[in-house]
Amino acid sequence: MNRMLKKLTISIMMVVALFGLAVAPANAQDRNVRIINETQHTIVQFYASNVETDDWQEDILGQDVLPVGQSVNINIDDGTGACLFDFKAVFDDGDELVRQGIDVCSISTYTYTED
Repeated sequence: MNRMLKKLTISIMMVVALFGLAVAPANAQDRNVRIINETQHTIVQFYASNVETDDWQEDILGQDVLPVGQSVNINIDDGTGACLFDFKAVFDDGDELVRQGIDVCSISTYTYTED
């Protein structure tokens, strides 16, 4: 009897552990997005801000730039568990392009192209 109870307990623990892995919380989702520049201009600044904020925060590229035809992988995770972000790209000719409500939990790439 004791042996059977022990097997049952182990089985239940395994099911609970597997269920826990299958139902990962939203904040455990991948927020890595490859930003691809297929425009005619270098991206000199890139911002990604949670849609709940009114501030662009800091330039994610920092001292780097994203040349034409290149890409960069960015972890867009501000620690809040949010999935919706606004993107702003600033180009070397001074143009700015803002895209709102990008779901970084459901995409893996975002491409900037000429309009």
